[in-house]
Amino acid sequence: MEGELKELLTDLKTLKSSLPDRSYQALIDKMQSRLEHLSTIATSGPVQRLKIKDMSAEVVDSNPYSRLMALQRMGIVDNYERIREFSVAIVGIGGVGSVAAEMLTRCGIGRLLLYDYDTVELANMNRLFFRPEQAGMTKTDAAVQTLSDINPDVVLESYTLNITTVQGFETFMSSLRNKSFCPSKEGCGVDLVLSCVDNYEARMVVNQACNELNQTWMESGVSENAVSGHIQLLVPGETACFACAPPLVVASGIDERTLKREGVCAASLPTTMGVVAGLLVQNTLKYLLKFGHVTPYLGYNALKDYFPTMEMKPNPQCSNSACLERQKEYALVKPARDAATKAKMESEAPSETECLHEDNEWNISVVDDTDLQGPDVGKSSGSLPEGLIHELPSADEFQKPPVSEESADPVDDLEDLKRQLEALNSD
Repeated sequence: MEGELKELLTDLKTLKSSLPDRSYQALIDKMQSRLEHLSTIATSGPVQRLKIKDMSAEVVDSNPYSRLMALQRMGIVDNYERIREFSVAIVGIGGVGSVAAEMLTRCGIGRLLLYDYDTVELANMNRLFFRPEQAGMTKTDAAVQTLSDINPDVVLESYTLNITTVQGFETFMSSLRNKSFCPSKEGCGVDLVLSCVDNYEARMVVNQACNELNQTWMESGVSENAVSGHIQLLVPGETACFACAPPLVVASGIDERTLKREGVCAASLPTTMGVVAGLLVQNTLKYLLKFGHVTPYLGYNALKDYFPTMEMKPNPQCSNSACLERQKEYALVKPARDAATKAKMESEAPSETECLHEDNEWNISVVDDTDLQGPDVGKSSGSLPEGLIHELPSADEFQKPPVSEESADPVDDLEDLKRQLEALNSD
């Protein structure tokens, strides 16, 4: 932009000097003044950083990845730079999806696929991410504009479409299969799909696509009263899909679209959506980089700060045929997976004979009782400083009861008792 403006200024100066007619001088001077003003704005605007080929752990102010690579130095993650190999698809660039996209971009994800058909409105300004000057732009274009400025290393692909239509679903499936970013990847072209939509129909479309492609995905949502939300991990065949346990409203046969009233909109808090987006991305990082525990289901109740968790098994009578196929496939590989998991746990378990106190900073040593010999082991010495005596007998000495000097014969006692009884009977 700056170079083009300079070229235009040069051309105007050449034109001004070559024109013999002075009547055009004022117009040329006006155009030249405006171009100089635009050139000043362009040079004073924010400068986008250059792309970085390799992540560095060097702790300098100019390194945008130093704080992220610290996770590797602290032993949380084995190899954080692997994040550049992963692709994540985000369906729904709204209150949760846009914030999740920004978090993943700042984390240095390799590729982001963004799906939405809506445009940015001023009514969306109660949420994070979008800005007033983006009103009227499609949400995907606005997201690409912002995210590319934040981190130019991330490969961004935007799809402005409605995935619930036939054509939109086909494009959605095709984009998930595309493996051009990482040709050596097994399965689909993406590593994880994040559903951040706000209606049941779109969730079922994502569910259908992921079941057909055997693609792991995460679902998220925020309630209409804006004070609760949830995230959920869905692994085809292993966990319940979204059709295995449909919401009560849908199971009752009620059309979800009839519940919305004209002129009435759902409540929306940036705090609740930010919390849900943070939990969603946190579990995404744990799943991709393999650290910590990935929660199968995590709820959030803002009124009580309550985080319920649960695990849902797949429904053998699920209405989704693709889900039933994935369940059969998982049942075949489950025994081998369980055996491998058990073997890994046994190999990582500490040995029983392992000495836990062999070396420590407090110089504590453990001595076996059998190594202690001698009759006085375990007894107190009983020695006191000069001038002191024991008030009570030592607890280590066995106190024997006193023995009477006169020992009576038990036989004589018995004969004496008999004589006394006979005397009483004679009376």
